[in-house]
Amino acid sequence: MHTLKGKHINLRALEPEDLSFLFDIENNEQFWEISNTQTPFSRFLLKQYLQNSHLDIYEAKQLRLIIELSNNSLPIGMIDLFDFSPQHKRAGIGILVHPDYQKKGHANEALDHLIEYCFKHLNLRQLYANIASDNLNSLHLFRGKNFTEVGIKKDWIYNQGKFKDEILFQRINE
Repeated sequence: MHTLKGKHINLRALEPEDLSFLFDIENNEQFWEISNTQTPFSRFLLKQYLQNSHLDIYEAKQLRLIIELSNNSLPIGMIDLFDFSPQHKRAGIGILVHPDYQKKGHANEALDHLIEYCFKHLNLRQLYANIASDNLNSLHLFRGKNFTEVGIKKDWIYNQGKFKDEILFQRINE
Protein backbone atom coordinates (compact mmCIF):
# COMPACT_ATOMS: atom_id res chain seq x y z
CA MET A 1 0.00 0.00 0.00
CA HIS A 2 1.22 3.51 -0.75
CA THR A 3 1.86 5.78 2.22
CA LEU A 4 -0.65 8.41 1.11
CA LYS A 5 -3.34 6.12 -0.30
CA GLY A 6 -5.82 4.39 1.94
CA LYS A 7 -8.95 2.35 2.03
CA HIS A 8 -11.38 5.28 2.19
CA ILE A 9 -9.26 8.40 1.59
CA ASN A 10 -6.14 9.50 -0.25
CA LEU A 11 -3.82 12.39 0.47
CA ARG A 12 -2.64 14.26 -2.59
CA ALA A 13 -0.92 17.45 -3.65
CA LEU A 14 -2.91 20.57 -4.45
CA GLU A 15 -4.13 20.94 -8.03
CA PRO A 16 -5.42 24.02 -9.91
CA GLU A 17 -8.85 22.37 -9.88
CA ASP A 18 -8.91 22.76 -6.06
CA LEU A 19 -9.45 26.53 -6.33
CA SER A 20 -13.21 26.43 -5.63
CA PHE A 21 -12.78 23.99 -2.74
CA LEU A 22 -10.03 26.14 -1.18
CA PHE A 23 -12.08 29.30 -1.74
CA ASP A 24 -15.07 27.77 0.09
CA ILE A 25 -12.96 26.46 2.99
CA GLU A 26 -10.73 29.51 3.46
CA ASN A 27 -13.70 31.89 3.37
CA ASN A 28 -15.87 29.91 5.77
CA GLU A 29 -15.83 31.94 9.00
CA GLN A 30 -16.53 28.73 10.93
CA PHE A 31 -12.91 27.65 10.22
CA TRP A 32 -11.17 30.99 10.80
CA GLU A 33 -10.37 30.23 14.43
CA ILE A 34 -8.33 27.12 13.60
CA SER A 35 -6.60 28.75 10.65
CA ASN A 36 -5.71 31.92 12.60
CA THR A 37 -7.27 34.23 10.05
CA GLN A 38 -9.85 36.99 10.28
CA THR A 39 -10.25 38.07 6.69
CA PRO A 40 -11.51 36.39 3.53
CA PHE A 41 -9.18 35.29 0.74
CA SER A 42 -9.70 36.35 -2.86
CA ARG A 43 -9.69 33.86 -5.73
CA PHE A 44 -6.67 35.75 -7.08
CA LEU A 45 -4.64 35.17 -3.90
CA LEU A 46 -5.66 31.52 -3.75
CA LYS A 47 -4.68 31.09 -7.42
CA GLN A 48 -1.25 32.48 -6.59
CA TYR A 49 -1.02 30.13 -3.62
CA LEU A 50 -1.86 27.17 -5.86
CA GLN A 51 0.75 28.26 -8.39
CA ASN A 52 3.39 28.22 -5.65
CA SER A 53 2.20 25.01 -4.02
CA HIS A 54 4.69 23.03 -6.11
CA LEU A 55 7.53 24.25 -3.88
CA ASP A 56 9.36 21.45 -2.11
CA ILE A 57 8.67 21.10 1.63
CA TYR A 58 12.35 21.73 2.29
CA GLU A 59 12.06 25.09 0.51
CA ALA A 60 8.58 26.17 1.63
CA LYS A 61 8.84 24.69 5.17
CA GLN A 62 5.21 23.64 4.83
CA LEU A 63 3.06 21.19 2.93
CA ARG A 64 -0.68 21.14 2.34
CA LEU A 65 -2.33 17.96 1.11
CA ILE A 66 -5.93 17.50 0.04
CA ILE A 67 -7.90 14.75 1.73
CA GLU A 68 -10.05 13.15 -0.95
CA LEU A 69 -12.39 10.18 -1.01
CA SER A 70 -10.62 7.27 -2.68
CA ASN A 71 -13.71 6.04 -4.53
CA ASN A 72 -14.52 9.29 -6.37
CA SER A 73 -11.63 11.76 -5.73
CA LEU A 74 -13.99 14.24 -4.03
CA PRO A 75 -12.00 16.67 -1.85
CA ILE A 76 -13.33 16.62 1.72
CA GLY A 77 -10.57 18.32 3.68
CA MET A 78 -6.96 19.35 4.05
CA ILE A 79 -4.06 18.23 6.20
CA ASP A 80 -1.07 20.48 6.67
CA LEU A 81 2.50 20.26 7.83
CA PHE A 82 3.81 23.62 9.01
CA ASP A 83 6.91 24.96 10.76
CA PHE A 84 8.81 22.11 9.12
CA SER A 85 12.34 21.99 10.52
CA PRO A 86 14.68 19.48 8.87
CA GLN A 87 17.42 20.55 11.27
CA HIS A 88 15.38 19.69 14.36
CA LYS A 89 13.41 16.92 12.58
CA ARG A 90 9.97 18.19 13.55
CA ALA A 91 6.80 19.69 12.10
CA GLY A 92 3.39 20.86 13.22
CA ILE A 93 0.20 19.24 11.95
CA GLY A 94 -3.14 20.85 11.21
CA ILE A 95 -6.19 19.04 9.87
CA LEU A 96 -9.59 20.17 8.66
CA VAL A 97 -12.37 17.92 7.41
CA HIS A 98 -15.51 19.52 5.99
CA PRO A 99 -18.38 19.16 8.52
CA ASP A 100 -20.40 17.04 6.05
CA TYR A 101 -17.67 14.37 6.23
CA GLN A 102 -16.76 14.49 9.92
CA LYS A 103 -17.26 11.58 12.33
CA LYS A 104 -16.79 9.03 9.53
CA GLY A 105 -13.16 8.11 10.31
CA HIS A 106 -11.66 10.23 7.51
CA ALA A 107 -9.54 12.45 9.80
CA ASN A 108 -8.34 9.35 11.63
CA GLU A 109 -7.22 7.68 8.39
CA ALA A 110 -5.67 10.89 7.03
CA LEU A 111 -3.67 11.40 10.22
CA ASP A 112 -2.43 7.79 10.10
CA HIS A 113 -1.13 8.34 6.57
CA LEU A 114 0.50 11.66 7.34
CA ILE A 115 2.23 10.33 10.47
CA GLU A 116 3.61 7.39 8.50
CA TYR A 117 4.75 9.70 5.70
CA CYS A 118 6.49 12.05 8.16
CA PHE A 119 8.32 9.33 10.07
CA LYS A 120 9.12 7.11 7.10
CA HIS A 121 9.84 9.54 4.24
CA LEU A 122 10.71 12.83 5.94
CA ASN A 123 12.62 11.08 8.74
CA LEU A 124 11.07 13.32 11.39
CA ARG A 125 11.66 12.73 15.08
CA GLN A 126 8.54 14.47 16.28
CA LEU A 127 5.21 15.98 15.31
CA TYR A 128 3.15 18.47 17.25
CA ALA A 129 -0.35 19.95 17.18
CA ASN A 130 -1.94 23.02 18.76
CA ILE A 131 -5.58 22.34 19.63
CA ALA A 132 -8.19 24.62 21.20
CA SER A 133 -9.36 23.27 24.54
CA ASP A 134 -12.97 23.10 23.36
CA ASN A 135 -12.21 21.22 20.11
CA LEU A 136 -13.23 17.85 21.52
CA ASN A 137 -13.09 16.02 18.18
CA SER A 138 -9.46 17.03 17.57
CA LEU A 139 -8.46 16.35 21.17
CA HIS A 140 -9.88 12.84 20.89
CA LEU A 141 -8.28 12.31 17.46
CA PHE A 142 -4.75 13.29 18.50
CA ARG A 143 -4.90 11.51 21.85
CA GLY A 144 -5.94 8.37 19.96
CA LYS A 145 -2.80 8.66 17.80
CA ASN A 146 -0.44 8.64 20.82
CA PHE A 147 0.09 12.38 20.94
CA THR A 148 0.86 13.49 24.49
CA GLU A 149 -0.37 16.71 26.06
CA VAL A 150 2.78 18.63 26.98
CA GLY A 151 1.45 22.08 27.81
CA ILE A 152 -1.42 24.50 27.96
CA LYS A 153 -1.27 28.02 26.58
CA LYS A 154 -3.70 29.95 28.79
CA ASP A 155 -6.15 32.35 27.11
CA TRP A 156 -4.26 31.81 23.85
CA ILE A 157 -7.15 32.10 21.40
CA TYR A 158 -9.54 35.03 21.32
CA ASN A 159 -12.69 34.36 19.34
CA GLN A 160 -16.21 35.74 19.47
CA GLY A 161 -15.57 37.86 22.54
CA LYS A 162 -13.91 35.26 24.76
CA PHE A 163 -10.55 33.67 25.41
CA LYS A 164 -9.84 29.97 25.42
CA ASP A 165 -6.84 27.80 26.14
CA GLU A 166 -4.82 26.00 23.49
CA ILE A 167 -3.28 22.62 24.26
CA LEU A 168 0.10 21.61 22.82
CA PHE A 169 0.48 17.95 21.87
CA GLN A 170 3.63 16.11 20.76
CA ARG A 171 4.30 12.69 19.36
CA ILE A 172 7.91 11.50 19.42
CA ASN A 173 8.99 8.82 16.94
CA GLU A 174 10.87 6.47 19.26
